[in-house]
Amino acid sequence: MVLRSATKKAVAESPKRLANLIDLANVPSTLREVVGQSQISRLGCFIRVWSYIKEQNLQDAVDMNIVNCDDKLKRILLGKDQIKLAELPTLIKLHFPKQPK
Repeated sequence: MVLRSATKKAVAESPKRLANLIDLANVPSTLREVVGQSQISRLGCFIRVWSYIKEQNLQDAVDMNIVNCDDKLKRILLGKDQIKLAELPTLIKLHFPKQPK
């Protein structure tokens, strides 16, 4: 896999930030229903949730930046009926424990 120079620079400048994205963590049972694993990284979780959204065709037909949540997604995304795609990483991050500094 070839990393872009901007990505290489970001990794070199903040290795802790990258570690927070790729370290495995235990996930709650509500998130396990969508993800299908008991341990996953934050980045892996985001990718699984995104693929679930695509598989279930949950993107809004008019505005592709909006996700219409089904029951499973509502349980993990604070019970919201709709979310913007920009909110998704923040809402997923809430399920992962804070890393000590």
